[in-house]
Amino acid sequence: MIEVQNLTKRYGDTVAVDNISFDIKKGEIVGLLGPNGAGKTTTMRILTCYLPADSGKVTVASKDVSEQSLEIKRCMGYLPENNPLYADMGVVDYLRFIACIRHIPRRQINSRIKEMIEVCGLKTVVHKDIGELSKGFCQRVGLAQAMIHNPDILILDEPTVGLDPNQIVEIRELIKRIGEEKTVILSSHILPEVAATCQRIIIMNKGSIADSGTPEEMSSRTSGDSIITIVIRGPVEEIKEKLRSMKKIKNFELKEIREDGKSCFKVINTGGNDIGEDLFHMTADNGWALSELHQEKVSLENIFQQLTVTEN
Repeated sequence: MIEVQNLTKRYGDTVAVDNISFDIKKGEIVGLLGPNGAGKTTTMRILTCYLPADSGKVTVASKDVSEQSLEIKRCMGYLPENNPLYADMGVVDYLRFIACIRHIPRRQINSRIKEMIEVCGLKTVVHKDIGELSKGFCQRVGLAQAMIHNPDILILDEPTVGLDPNQIVEIRELIKRIGEEKTVILSSHILPEVAATCQRIIIMNKGSIADSGTPEEMSSRTSGDSIITIVIRGPVEEIKEKLRSMKKIKNFELKEIREDGKSCFKVINTGGNDIGEDLFHMTADNGWALSELHQEKVSLENIFQQLTVTEN
């Protein structure tokens, strides 16, 4: 559905997007992540034909963004970081205005407005002007304008900004439902939301793609160290001594001694070493009771930091 090849965009001497390439399939929900200034918004603006590229090739639905921008805009919905709302217009009037701009047939306009009010949760504010709305409801109106023409592709730049936790869950479920039929690209700084919503993630840093894939795929390509939690009933000092003697263990920490006498340790093993069996045999050989042994999942926050944080 979207193909990007060697895309580059400069602002004067600053390279905002530096020779990046990626593709997105039909029906995928893809998260575009990165710190401020990574090039996410610039990339989205090029995909939506709001900004020309300096070099490279971008095709959307088999159409070239440099030659067929109007056709691409017809099949795409876009919610930019700065929500394109008119504060002095009523909610329904604004959606009707957008529907007319999008050339929705007159006989379908009312039904499309009604559907957007339903799916975006705007029933309680339909009689208000946009200037009277909270930030959360303004964001919902922005989502409605992006979807009112039933586009094949939806590009959302920070779609959950200003929403409360309940609204975020509702928008997440809405995006998932949309993704069953449409292609969705979203940018967000709320990493757990991206992990819960997106099937694939592209992380940008300093204009380049640092990595892409599922969180599991990316975690296997970042730091090879892994964290294992182990809970043992036994003498704490003897357990510590045994852990110190294991060559595959990089470090360990006693997290707590529980009321039932069990000790919980966090063990960090060096890259590529599977020490689960070694820990099991350590407890068995010493006659200690093993209650828990599991590897902690690497969070998207950990991956993001490893790929984007650099020393000054």
